[in-house]
Amino acid sequence: MSHSGNSKPVKSPYITAAGYKMLEAEARGLWKRRAEVTRALAAAAAEGDRSENAEYIYRKKELREIDRRIRYLQKRMPDLRIVDSIPADRARVFFGAWVTLSDEQDIDTAFRIVGPDELDPKRGLISMDAPLAKAMMGRTVDDEVIVRTPGGHKRYWILEVNYEAF
Repeated sequence: MSHSGNSKPVKSPYITAAGYKMLEAEARGLWKRRAEVTRALAAAAAEGDRSENAEYIYRKKELREIDRRIRYLQKRMPDLRIVDSIPADRARVFFGAWVTLSDEQDIDTAFRIVGPDELDPKRGLISMDAPLAKAMMGRTVDDEVIVRTPGGHKRYWILEVNYEAF
């Protein structure tokens, strides 16, 4: 099976129950926002010359962006598989785990491994498709994890694995 050069890698279909609820809320919010934008667009269109009507142009662009995201969610959400159970082996790193790592500078960082649709690095949520998450899968406390990055190899040690906030 061949792929064209511009195809994106397929995202993993897994998501936490909380992540799925966030996508549902986003979809509902987008439909409400779409109705507001459509009303504003109709009002702007009624003002006449659309070619120089900044409000009309802005609302058309906003509507396109909303519609693009709605289409994505409508296509993606039915394919998602909600993972809402803790693995039998809680000592190992799997989907949904909070993992505390230490790097070569003895800096500790905690991450939760989640689906690509709920990725949020600021909140410590990393995608299971990320190189770091892939390298940690199946590992346990005290294991060394080596990740190839654009700047070379990085070395980490797993300090803690827990599933409490699942």
